[in-house]
Amino acid sequence: MKRHTVKIISVSGLIAGLLTGCVSEDPVSSTTAETRDSEYAQVRVLSGAQVYSRDRVQNPQQLIADLLFEGLQALDQDRLLTPIDNNAHARFQRVLAYDPDNELALEGLESILLRYVELADVAINQGLFDQANLYLERARFVDESHAAISAAEDRLAAERNSGDLFFDLDAAQVAARSEAIQEKLAVIARQAQEHEAFFLITAPNDAQARWMFSIMRDAVSGYRLRGNIELAARHSIRLRMPQE
Repeated sequence: MKRHTVKIISVSGLIAGLLTGCVSEDPVSSTTAETRDSEYAQVRVLSGAQVYSRDRVQNPQQLIADLLFEGLQALDQDRLLTPIDNNAHARFQRVLAYDPDNELALEGLESILLRYVELADVAINQGLFDQANLYLERARFVDESHAAISAAEDRLAAERNSGDLFFDLDAAQVAARSEAIQEKLAVIARQAQEHEAFFLITAPNDAQARWMFSIMRDAVSGYRLRGNIELAARHSIRLRMPQE
C-alpha cells in the first residue's frame, strides 16, 4: 500500500526563513494528542470552518512568528483539528488571515491533510473502514480538492470490496489468555488454512501478538501460516484472501 509522506516544517527553518523576530516563550498546552502511538480515537466531524479576522496588533510579524511556531508544535503532537483554538489548523489559519500567501502556513495545512490521509491508510489496512472514512472527512475539511484524498477514497473502496475477513478480539480475554479466545484464534487459523489466506495480527505489544500467532499455529499443525504482525492499540486479525 502506498503511503503518503507528511511534509515536516522545521522550527529552524521558521526562524531562519521568511520571518523575523523571536518566537513566543509561552508553552503550548500539553493536551492529549488526537492520535498517539497508533491509538486512533473516535473522530468528531466539524460543523464548519472557522473564520479569522485580521486583528489590529502592534507587531504583526511577531504574532505570525508565534502562531507558526505554535502551529508546528501542534502538528508534531497530532493536535491537528482539535482541541478547539489549540490546534495546528487554527494557528495556520490565523497566520493566513494576516498573510494570505504565507508559504509556511500553507505547507502546514497540507501537512495536516496528508497526516489524516496517512491515518486513514492505517485504518484501512486494519479493516476500520468507518474510522478511515472519518479521517478522510477531516482531510476534506482542510482541502476537499486535494488529489491525495481521492486516491485514498479509491483505496478505501477497493479494500471494502476485497472480500477479506476481519476479526475483532476482546482485549481482556487476550490478556487473560482465556480458553474462549484460544478457541476463536484456532477457528481463525483454520479459516486461514482453508482459504490459503495471509494473516495480519494487530496487538498493542509484541508479546501478545506472538502469543496469538502461537495459538493459531498450533491449531493447524503441519500447515505453514503466512502473514505479519502489526503493533497498534487494538486486538484484531485480518485474513487477506488470495487474488483471483
